Amino acid sequence: MSIKIIGAGLPRTGTNTLKQSLETLGYTKTYHMKNLIVNPDNLHYWLSLENNETPNWDELYEGYQGTVDFPAYAWYKEHMVQYPEAKVIMTVRPFEGWYASIQSTVWQAGPQTVPEKITMMTKLLFNPRLREVIKCVKLAKRMIFAKHLQGKFADKAFAEKVFNQHMEDVKAHVPPEKLLVYNVRDGWGPLCNFLDVPEPAEPLPHLNKRENFKTMLAELMKGNMV
Repeated sequence: MSIKIIGAGLPRTGTNTLKQSLETLGYTKTYHMKNLIVNPDNLHYWLSLENNETPNWDELYEGYQGTVDFPAYAWYKEHMVQYPEAKVIMTVRPFEGWYASIQSTVWQAGPQTVPEKITMMTKLLFNPRLREVIKCVKLAKRMIFAKHLQGKFADKAFAEKVFNQHMEDVKAHVPPEKLLVYNVRDGWGPLCNFLDVPEPAEPLPHLNKRENFKTMLAELMKGNMV
């Protein structure tokens, strides 16, 4: 089995909805940040990419046909080299909604107050798996906020510039016939037309709303896929 769909959209642009939609359309198992958190032993593959090394792609994506969200979006170009026949989908949304969403979720992921930090430190002492999960979260924050956003996420104007530049870079790099720029609010039509598959009878799922993020993350950190 090989990767057929490469997601190039930023986190919090409907990537979880796209994951579920692709799986509904038959793209069995689509990799998402949720899969990494539930299986933190996969982290070494992504650290290889961070260090400009080549991971064992076959091991990483055994059983998968698609990949969306972080961590894959950060290396969509490397994925295109590895899977030249794959199509690319870039999920998009208006900047204001994206900024508010990622600020209240990924940006604030992890303990924020002193009591929360003390509680987390205690848990880390006795939970080796949790220590590995935290490394996965740190990779996400490092790549998204420190590298991609150059440590300037709080500068909203700069963040918007990076946000828009990412979309332009994807459009410039991916051949037009292989790229779908997709807002999940547009429903099944554009997605199914691009993939040349019939539209399902059920509505396109809309998942991972920001008000559910903390509950979802807590379950994922326990190893429960949600």
